Amino acid sequence: MEQINFPITNWHEDDRPREKLMLKGKSVLSDAELIAILIGSGSRNESAVQLSQKILSSVDNNLNALGKLTIKQLMEFKGIGEAKAISIAAALELGRRRRAEEALELKKITSSKNVFEIMQPIIGELAYEEFWLLFLNNSNKVIAKSQLSKGGLTGTVVDIRVIFKAAFENNATSIILAHNHPSGKLAPSDADKQITTKIKTAGQQLDIPILDHVIITENGYFSFADEGIF
Repeated sequence: MEQINFPITNWHEDDRPREKLMLKGKSVLSDAELIAILIGSGSRNESAVQLSQKILSSVDNNLNALGKLTIKQLMEFKGIGEAKAISIAAALELGRRRRAEEALELKKITSSKNVFEIMQPIIGELAYEEFWLLFLNNSNKVIAKSQLSKGGLTGTVVDIRVIFKAAFENNATSIILAHNHPSGKLAPSDADKQITTKIKTAGQQLDIPILDHVIITENGYFSFADEGIF
């Protein structure tokens, strides 16, 4: 039996995403309804909401997973052209950046979890490794953060001289190291342990202690300090 499609314009006003947002507020809309507003229209046989539900279903209704889809992957859905795919990607990137800015409001570091909350939105979902530095003052407040390097799927190059040059430039009294594991594995590699020891030793000599090294993944973190490796 052929599915009968009722365009959004024929729906009751309460069921139209745009009108629903205006009447009831954005918080009452489902993820699919919000995406439907972004794309504006569906395909010949699907409304914008139905198409959005199909897209979400393909990633198990996970917005983080949806944000990782490329423009090309989004365009594989019938009814999603380049312009609509770009709109979805842009909206999700704005959401990611908002999360990063909200995390930066938490400036004082009191635990490794604070480091995760700051850095996960920045590097937790990347497909390649990045090594970052958090520079702290005497009150353990973050006065600056900096990307030290980025590399491939399995590693990145770390220059110890650059770390402490940046620390002096930022008048930092201590440093926290952070990098991501795209594989999702939290356990530090031998290379992670070796470079951490070298940086920590250099920090002791320069009187700029390394307080922690935190490995970040999409859903968790590993703290050298918490695990007593420091």
